[in-house]
Amino acid sequence: MGRVIGYCRVSTEEQNLDMQEQAIEKYSKEKGLELILYVEKISSRKEERKELEHAMKAATTGDVLVVYKLDRLARSTKELYTLTDHLKEKGVEFVSINDSFDTTTPTGKAMFGMLAVFAEFERDIIQQRTKAGLESAKKRGRVGGRPAIDEKTKKRVRALFESGESAKDIAKEYGIGRATVYKILNENK
Repeated sequence: MGRVIGYCRVSTEEQNLDMQEQAIEKYSKEKGLELILYVEKISSRKEERKELEHAMKAATTGDVLVVYKLDRLARSTKELYTLTDHLKEKGVEFVSINDSFDTTTPTGKAMFGMLAVFAEFERDIIQQRTKAGLESAKKRGRVGGRPAIDEKTKKRVRALFESGESAKDIAKEYGIGRATVYKILNENK
């Protein structure tokens, strides 16, 4: 094996990283591997977690990405699977110390396989619910999207705009978006 790429994260500046850092340092010492540690104080809801991106880029074949807990790395099963699948493609193992998740062992590899099954199951369930909801709405005579705007309303929108009304006020009056007002105005051009 190569190195330990450690990743620690807390959600706020006030929270402390010490426990995570110490656990990853201990793991690295026990394995006799060099440690490269990436830390950040940012909510997992933020799309851009720079230090996680750096850790993922730094990890190369033979390395082990180590986190203290799975929730420090990912917000959902799907995201966790995507990240760990990317690591697997690069030849990087993955360890979550507190969750006893370790792809360097046969049991950990089996757990990874189950994680993949659950991620796929989660996607399938969402797709089935969406499809069922659309079919149910269709049976009730409803179709997706917003209702079409009739020609009479379009003529009024154009007339109001030409008379000096702002697109914002017209949109508010008719309960439509400003972009829709401009779309109506541009239809005849």
